[in-house]
Amino acid sequence: MVALNAKTVRRLPDEVVVPGYDRSRVTVGIVHLGVGGFHRAHQAMYLDRLMAAGEALDWGICGVGVLPADRAMADALAAQDHLYTLVVKHPDGRYEPRVIGSIVDYLFAPDDPEAVIEKLAAPATRIVSLTVTEGGYNLHHVTGQFAADNPDVQHDLVPGVAPKTSFGLIVEALARRRDRGIAPFTVMSCDNLQGNGDLSRRVFTAFARLRDPQLADWIDANVRFPNSMVDRITPVTTDADRAEIARRFGVEDRWPVVCEPFTQWVLADDFGAGRPGYEKVGVQVVDDVEPYELMKLRLLNASHQALAYFGHLAGYRLVDRAAADPLFATFLRQYMDREGTPTLAPVPGVDLDAYQASLLERFANPEVRDTIARLCAESSDRIPKWVLPVIRAQLKAGGPIDHATAVVASWARYAEGVDEQGEQITVVDPLADRLTAAAKRQRSEPLAFLADRSIFGDLIDDERFTASYRATLDSLHTVGARATLEGLVAG
Repeated sequence: MVALNAKTVRRLPDEVVVPGYDRSRVTVGIVHLGVGGFHRAHQAMYLDRLMAAGEALDWGICGVGVLPADRAMADALAAQDHLYTLVVKHPDGRYEPRVIGSIVDYLFAPDDPEAVIEKLAAPATRIVSLTVTEGGYNLHHVTGQFAADNPDVQHDLVPGVAPKTSFGLIVEALARRRDRGIAPFTVMSCDNLQGNGDLSRRVFTAFARLRDPQLADWIDANVRFPNSMVDRITPVTTDADRAEIARRFGVEDRWPVVCEPFTQWVLADDFGAGRPGYEKVGVQVVDDVEPYELMKLRLLNASHQALAYFGHLAGYRLVDRAAADPLFATFLRQYMDREGTPTLAPVPGVDLDAYQASLLERFANPEVRDTIARLCAESSDRIPKWVLPVIRAQLKAGGPIDHATAVVASWARYAEGVDEQGEQITVVDPLADRLTAAAKRQRSEPLAFLADRSIFGDLIDDERFTASYRATLDSLHTVGARATLEGLVAG
């Protein structure tokens, strides 16, 4: 057994690809906030590919942990000289291991925020990238605006304090760069949000405006915030993954990453201080990300939601098991064909029919072992972004809505907190108490769940939508998830 670090990496078996470049020559050009599994399976992987080709050695990554929970990642990476094993799990059971070397430093902000700010302010830092999840953008759940009353945000607005948030850290670094005559870095969001670059501009300038309106104007005029679309199914690493990697390859890795073979990154070419040659390693660098983004949100992400709640209620706990069920696969394909795809504009270079087929194959990959529970979490963030826009577009066009509406009804049934066998469901959502309270009233008040206009807007006022919703919810209550799906697929 080989404990992974810089000294031992050359002793790994030949089947494990290791960095062929000299990591001592790699210097930091990117600071990344939110180093989790997805970043390490995606953006860091693309840079590792470039470095393996002898390029981008001045674009190494310094990871930053902002939250107290990030200490575990800081410790794991430090023990391994920031190396880790990325394992691609193929559907046929083949594992494809690669040690990634593009992360060369990691700073834990709660211990030393000043070190983080100075790293961000350093002239060599030309990109600051983010995977901080949907919640990391600090949007008010009702208004959708930057939540200025967040206690940590209020803390960071006090002059001279050590920042606690990504907003405080990044805006302070930009202020120092402005004052020192250093060009600003580009802020590159890689989170799964529509218009993630536009959203980043909005929230970071909103924070800056609370602190100093002139600084906010300077950021708005000078800092680039490219939009991007990112895609790779990356489940949470488990102890079983660690054990299997050790058994197969003799690698003792504190925090490996496992993922599916598919990967996609569509990135707007909007950088103020240069960028790596991402297009050389498969990144689609484009002028307009939106067509690709809507394709993913309304086909992949919405289909995940279509699978999630029906799947849990029908007794499935792993995504691949549900996706391999012909009934579920038919339901998903019908949703994509009839309701999701008609709301999309043409996507340059993409065969949408082939893309839909690939999604079903990806979902059914038995090696990834993605969980239904992961798909069911944070629904109040996901459904309004991924499913409701399809319903609204189809209502406006007079198109079919029954499958997308059924997804909303299945969420409402799931949110009751008890499954069809009477077992408790743990609803993981920031609005869980509110959602569950409404869901528990819906057997006598069928539209109780839809009455929350902060989530559903005016959809409760649309009779075609509510009629479809009530029919599915009633079916879920009377005959259960599987029979309800059978009726939807047949009808």
